[in-house]
Amino acid sequence: MANFLLEVGTEELPASFVSSALQQWRDRIPAQLAELFLPVSAVQVYGTPRRLAILLIGLPEKQGDRIVESKGPAVSAAFVNGDPKGEPTKALLGFMRAKGVTLQDLVVRETEKGAFVYGVQKLEGQSVEQILQSVAVSWITSLEGKRLMRWGHGDLRFPRPIRWLVALWDDQVLPLQLGNVQSDRYSQGHRVLHPQPVVIERAETYLDTLAQAGVIADPVQREQMIRQQIAKIGAELSAQPKIPEELLAEVVNLVELPTAIVGEFSAEFLSLPPEVVEMEMISHQRYFPLYDAGGTHLLPKFITVSNGDPARCAVIAQGNARVIRARLSDGKFFYDSDRTQPLASFLPALAKVTFQEQLGSVSDKVARMQNILQLLYRHIPNLVLSQEQKAQIERTIHLCKADLVSQMVKEFPELQGVMGGYYALASGEPVAVAQGIKEHYQPLPSCLTAQLTAVCDRLDTLVGIFSLGLLPTGSSDPFALRRAAVTIVQMAWREGWALNLSDLLPEVVKLFPCDQPEELIAQLLRWLQQRIANLLQEQGIDYDIVDALFGNSDGDYTRRSLSNVSQILQRAQFLQASRSNGTLTAVYAVVNRASRLAVQAEGVMTVQPDKFSTSAEVNLYEALQNLPSPQGQYDQLMSALVNIAPLLAEFFDQVLVMADDPVQRANRLGLLQTIRDYSRHLADFSCLNPANS
Repeated sequence: MANFLLEVGTEELPASFVSSALQQWRDRIPAQLAELFLPVSAVQVYGTPRRLAILLIGLPEKQGDRIVESKGPAVSAAFVNGDPKGEPTKALLGFMRAKGVTLQDLVVRETEKGAFVYGVQKLEGQSVEQILQSVAVSWITSLEGKRLMRWGHGDLRFPRPIRWLVALWDDQVLPLQLGNVQSDRYSQGHRVLHPQPVVIERAETYLDTLAQAGVIADPVQREQMIRQQIAKIGAELSAQPKIPEELLAEVVNLVELPTAIVGEFSAEFLSLPPEVVEMEMISHQRYFPLYDAGGTHLLPKFITVSNGDPARCAVIAQGNARVIRARLSDGKFFYDSDRTQPLASFLPALAKVTFQEQLGSVSDKVARMQNILQLLYRHIPNLVLSQEQKAQIERTIHLCKADLVSQMVKEFPELQGVMGGYYALASGEPVAVAQGIKEHYQPLPSCLTAQLTAVCDRLDTLVGIFSLGLLPTGSSDPFALRRAAVTIVQMAWREGWALNLSDLLPEVVKLFPCDQPEELIAQLLRWLQQRIANLLQEQGIDYDIVDALFGNSDGDYTRRSLSNVSQILQRAQFLQASRSNGTLTAVYAVVNRASRLAVQAEGVMTVQPDKFSTSAEVNLYEALQNLPSPQGQYDQLMSALVNIAPLLAEFFDQVLVMADDPVQRANRLGLLQTIRDYSRHLADFSCLNPANS
């Protein structure tokens, strides 16, 4: 068995590309090796800002011999007169050319569809070295990423210039050519600690050799080192480091030898909102903030992970402190300047900020949101608000976008909403208004003012963008419409709002110019239905139960379901539980049969009890008169169906529903219509899968 090392060395790569490239290799290389019939003990991928590497452990030296069979034409078409001993036809000759087989490689085999010709070849395995020479470079050139560029005079595209290439088959250099770079055994160590070339003697010594040159090539090991170093610093300072996973993943691929260093900044900057200080440290400087032991108060310290000389930690810390001081000084200037005027004074400038070219300015958007709020009051019937609460919500919407034109948010767009909340408090606005402004961008706000503001905001964006025909695609959703729809639905579920989307959307659509409003409404309802269906399945609701909630191609039933968004979730959970405890199975067969037959009725069938001809009809009719209200609890509806199921089974045993006599047929279909209409308060039983029920 042998090992193979491939390393491509570059100028400093973007951290995001390193992570993406390694994942692409993890996904692709094992699959390609399997296609090449190359068993391998392990596929290991490594990467730093200056290199990407693949180490294949336990490769055979030669591909195994194998038998390859190819099915050809039927014997009747392969030989003249269908005689296997006769002359081959053009069809057979074409097959032989395509597969590279001779007459001696052909056999005839009987199949279920008759006799066919097969080409049977014994392929001798190739040298694995030769195979790797033919495919290894493609592993590098096929990497996908953003902003790939040409370097030099060739056609090779890569994020950064390629400086060296290592290719070793055990201890031998495997000749490869990548652009104008020829493979060798020479790599590069750490830029500062080991600027000399590094000789890789054998493929399997790769990690150890680089480690001696100041490079930790394994990103998993680097992450462990960073976590351990940060934890040690936290313990020494009796502080709690904040380690955002996205930041950690980025920092891991920004360094080759991580060294965690403590830096400090002036405590005067703690007068800034902590979100500002955190954002500066995390988003702009890639620092890890430090909090007190209780994790509540930000400290004037940070941790940075250096890629420099560990012996110069003090100098590095001072440099980082100067940088963060300058950034925080800018932030403090913007913060103090913005607070010299009330938040409401920023509102006129919103008329000059474009929300979307055809939908107008942000001021126009806010005006529509205020109209949508009034519609929400009417279409969430169980939403009970005091006049004070309504005033606070309306004030929140009025001010929620004002901070977009503040100096702080212009400089740091990530702080939109957050700064509006602080500026609202500084302007003397109620706490509920400030909190609403601060939270309304969040996926699921916690306070009432933010919740209704968020729904108005998302509805305006969703309907407005749909009205322009700018629908999301599988790979593109620039206005985050999926997230907007999910927020609306999840908010209604969490708060128990009886949100009536069926009646609300047509009224929201009227706020936008639209040539075909009915088509737009139908499109929006389908979109929201699909989002709800996805959310339910993510919660473990069976697909057929989800279908049964909305009906089988029944627009009226779907609209009825969407008339109470919270009820959809409640029904789904109840039906799933009923399937789990067997109750749904007990009623499915007869209720589904009744529902399917009832569809055949022409209009509403009038039941005439005096025309009954069997006891089964009488018994079923009397039971139907005692059904509890369909508006009752779901368990009461299901219990009523369980009780009526034996009578319905008896009915099907004793009577012919589609009788020749029109009165009898109408009577019987009328009984089944009653059951179908009643059961549909729970679900459209015709959508349920009998294999599940």
